[in-house]
Order: sequence, then C-alpha cells, then structure tokens
Amino acid sequence: MKKLILICFLLSASAAFAQHIPAGKVIEEQNVKSDILDYNVKYAIYLPADYETSNRTYPVVYLLHGYGDDQTGWLQFGEINRYADKAIAEGKIPPMIIVMPDAKTTFYINSYDGKRNYEDFFFKEFIPTIEKDYRIKGTKKYRAVAGLSMGGFGTLIYSIKHPEMFSAAAALSAAVRNDEDFMGITDARWAEAYAKVFGPNLKGAERLNDTWKANSILGLIQSKTADDLNDVRYWIDCGDDDALSKGNSLLHVALMDKKVPHEFRIRDGAHNWTYWRTGIIDALNFIGDSFRQK
Repeated sequence: MKKLILICFLLSASAAFAQHIPAGKVIEEQNVKSDILDYNVKYAIYLPADYETSNRTYPVVYLLHGYGDDQTGWLQFGEINRYADKAIAEGKIPPMIIVMPDAKTTFYINSYDGKRNYEDFFFKEFIPTIEKDYRIKGTKKYRAVAGLSMGGFGTLIYSIKHPEMFSAAAALSAAVRNDEDFMGITDARWAEAYAKVFGPNLKGAERLNDTWKANSILGLIQSKTADDLNDVRYWIDCGDDDALSKGNSLLHVALMDKKVPHEFRIRDGAHNWTYWRTGIIDALNFIGDSFRQK
C-alpha cells in the first residue's frame, strides 16, 4: 500500500511539473525595414521563459521555413515554442532565442536578376537588426541556423557560404538536388517555384546557369576544402519516404569523401510536419551542444 501511495505521489508530482513548464514569449509578427528588398520583412521570434526577468544574453537560432509557408510556419504547424519550452525545462537544450524570418519563395538566395537579393538582406540587414534589438550573444559560437525543405536549402547555403557566421547548421529534409535532378524539374513546377529565383522558361542544361552554380549545395561542397567545411557542425536529417532523401544522401557521401565530420539521419517518415516536429528537438539539441562549453 505504501508503495502504491508513493507511486501515485510521484506520478502526480510529474504531472504537476509537466503542467507548469515555464512558457517562453512568442511574437508572431515583427518587421525589419529592408532597403535591399524595398519592403518590410516580417519575422516571428521566440524568447525563452526567463528572457524578461533576467539580464543575460542568449544564443540564437535562425529557424527557416519551407516553400509556401511564412514566418509563422514553425509556430503554427511545428509548435516550436511548445517543444522548446519543454526541452529547455528538461535541460535538453540551453535557453535560446529562436528567430523565424519570412522569406516568401526566395529560396533564401539572391535572385538571378538582382530584384530579390534575400541573401544580401539576411546578412547585411536582418542579422544586424535582430542582434541589436534583442539580448543576443552576437558571435559565431552562439549563432546557428536551421530549417526545413526550402529552409533546409537556405540553412546549407548560408552555413557553407558564410561559415564565419555560424557554429552549427541543422537541415531537415533539405532541398538538395544534383544537376540531373535540377534539370529534370517539371516545367509546371519550374514556372511555379523556381522561375523568379533562377530564371524563367529555362529547360534542361539552361537551368545550370550562374545562379545555380553559385547555389548548388553539392557543387559548393566540391568547391570547398575540408578545412573550410570543418568550421561548421552539420546535422542532416531526411525521411526515407521523402524524394529529397537522394540529394541528402549524396550530400552525406560528399561530406564523407572530404572527411568532414557531420551527423546524418535517415528516419522513417515523409516530407511533412509530422516528420519535422519529431526531429526539431534532436536538431536543436545538436545545436545546443555547440553553444555549451566543452
């Protein structure tokens, strides 16, 4: 009987703790004025529970959404605030600020015609504004980038091209393609998703233009030395039922060939929010290890 009472007490205490996890603050719509893009860029931000009661500065993760979403995607569908609250309370990840910018359908890069230079905006205007307005540890060691699908593409592009900016990068279901698969995108999908970024009415080898060469993840890996790539810790995660698992596997092989340490996961799952929700805390845990002193 005493054992039963003790078990009931422990279960009640555990349930009480679960119900009283300190909640971080979420702001769904803030704006950064951009002279480069000539419009105000929306962003959402997650501030850890102790942000408003402490004087400390925090590490930051720039969390990038996928194609068709906006700055609210990781909140609305990914429930990132709830997962982060729990992980911080349990000590799985350190308290961190999570910033979610709206990139529309830019693929996070500079467009072929210079009319939507989102990459320039991100590094020249967005990061400086965010790290001035919030109590962020504004150095490489305490800065990371993560994202899904188009945002996974952006994560890899930013960390490979700007390794001096990030200590870690976590790409979930990243839009990684080799040249052949990029050329093979259907005309309808090209017109819908790629034309404004890479160029309209391109077919076959025409698609392997300067914009693609500057932003082909596999091509960039081949162009970098192992020392260059070792400046960032990489986490790569893609579902086994995801068509993008081929490109992610090729990325894994390319990094292995260059003897670049990285974490690679192929889990059971597809290209959907169920997969990303179940993977984001492991990704943030990996990033959090970069923020901690060894």
